[in-house]
Amino acid sequence: MMSILQAILLGIVQGLTEFLPISSTAHLILVSKLLQLDQKLTPEQLTGFVAFIQLGTVLALIVYFFPDLWNIARGFLTDNLAWLQERRELGERARLGWLIVIGSFPVIVFGFGFRKIIEGVLTKNLYVIAGALVGLAVFLVVAEVVGSRRLKLSDLTWWHALLIGCGQALALIPGASRSGTTITAGLLLGLDRATAARFSFLLCVPALTGAGLLQFVREVKDFDPTMLLATVVATVVSGITGYAAIAFLLYFLKTHSMLVFVVYRLVLGGLLFFLLVTQRIAPV
Repeated sequence: MMSILQAILLGIVQGLTEFLPISSTAHLILVSKLLQLDQKLTPEQLTGFVAFIQLGTVLALIVYFFPDLWNIARGFLTDNLAWLQERRELGERARLGWLIVIGSFPVIVFGFGFRKIIEGVLTKNLYVIAGALVGLAVFLVVAEVVGSRRLKLSDLTWWHALLIGCGQALALIPGASRSGTTITAGLLLGLDRATAARFSFLLCVPALTGAGLLQFVREVKDFDPTMLLATVVATVVSGITGYAAIAFLLYFLKTHSMLVFVVYRLVLGGLLFFLLVTQRIAPV
């Protein structure tokens, strides 16, 4: 079974990698293989465990951005009601709310449209994950080079939101990273790094909350009660480290480029390819 120390380690991995642009899926699968949890636990037990601890990072996201989310939701409701009654111009909070709604459409469409493929052969294939790690690293470099980094949140249009939403849909490919694809899309469209990260996280709220709750409901039937303590510990740890990861990334990108994450993704992707080619780990 899973020890408390292993649960803490997986909670840290989930919390950090969910929000840093380095892919939580890649790290959770790799760490679980290194800990030989894929041999100690059934696939259903491991999937159920991951579904639980993801709720910790969902809560971290909501708590961190609660003031923003509250203001956006309140402005969205009041301004849209005022527009219906008096055709009054929408305020900034209502406009941002609409951008989040528009940006959420692509991941909903692609998530349901390609669900069987994504959850089937792609989910835990390490060749796919390694390729996605390296591929997004290349796009991150391009985004850093060509992006103007001039736009702020107030400059975003529905077209920007839709394209960044398409970037979020690409995160359905294991190893791509939700924050990585959305920040990359934002940079390519001309957002500065901190703004791209902030809008990325705001856009993640409905998608990550919906996906987390959906997976939890689907997998809770396979949860093993004997792992309750380890699961609770891992969920709390993932929430704390997830909150810290959000704060760190928003602060870091005010003065630094994405280069450190590019290098990390290339090294990890290259290592995975090496381990796969030398048959030291199985692709699935």
